[in-house]
Amino acid sequence: IRPADHGIFASAVAGGPAGAGYFAGGGVSGAYLSTVDRFLFANDSRTTLGTGLVAATYRLAGMASPTYGYFGGGRDPSITDRVVKFLFSDDSRTTLGTGLQDATYALSAFASSTSGYFAGGQDVGGATDVVDKFLFSDDSRSRLSTALSANYWDSAGAASSVAGYVFGGRGLGGRTSDVNRFLFSNDSNTVLSTGLSTARQGVAAMASSVAGYCGGGTDTVDTVDRFLFSNDSRTTLGTGLSTQRVFLAGMASTLSGYFGGGDNDLAPVREVATVDKFLFADDSRTTLGTGLSAISKELAGMSNLGA
Repeated sequence: IRPADHGIFASAVAGGPAGAGYFAGGGVSGAYLSTVDRFLFANDSRTTLGTGLVAATYRLAGMASPTYGYFGGGRDPSITDRVVKFLFSDDSRTTLGTGLQDATYALSAFASSTSGYFAGGQDVGGATDVVDKFLFSDDSRSRLSTALSANYWDSAGAASSVAGYVFGGRGLGGRTSDVNRFLFSNDSNTVLSTGLSTARQGVAAMASSVAGYCGGGTDTVDTVDRFLFSNDSRTTLGTGLSTQRVFLAGMASTLSGYFGGGDNDLAPVREVATVDKFLFADDSRTTLGTGLSAISKELAGMSNLGA
């Protein structure tokens, strides 16, 4: 998920932040989607892109540069190495010639101002610790020598202006509370001593300019943990999500963060179209009247902060 740390952008309209957030893919088991929903941050109105993804894809990941949004990996239903790129100025779509180094699903993503990262997930050989880095200037791909601290899938990514974070997930030993932190200056990785409040997979993440947020996850909870970027300390919001959810997605404006979709583990319909909005000023939560265009789990999110 792209960090909400680029304060250079002015408000699109009086009282409303610039840009738009995107939720893509996912769906319901057996009926997955190529849909890309776009939420205008100025008023939270939703439109659905005419382009959409190349194919119905789930368990993918999203991140963004200042001018493009990227959705990578996932299943369609085969495991894919595809990375699709959306130009924010007109929402046109292209597919990168490079793609991920390996076809991967259940991965996470985050971005600096100059590069995007896809981390972990599962490839044809099983769980992986690899991190692919895409240079935004030419979309060239390299693989980090550092990698994650362990093989993780079903994690979530977000970033500050100086570091990217990979929250939780499932490792070979089960669910983890680990938070991996990648310093953008040299791509070194450390594991936070704080970690999540509970070990979780199927989480989502987003960020303000000062803190990263990790929400939901298995065992199907409404928990939202907040990590202060200045010292990586963790608090758990008293508000939480409006309902317990797993396999949801996150994105953010400069003023608010959004968690969309997911599986609430409640029969007869487990998937939801709910979008919860957290105001960064006080972490208060509201639920959008619009929601996603369709109920969806295992989707991905990313943000354009300058539209």
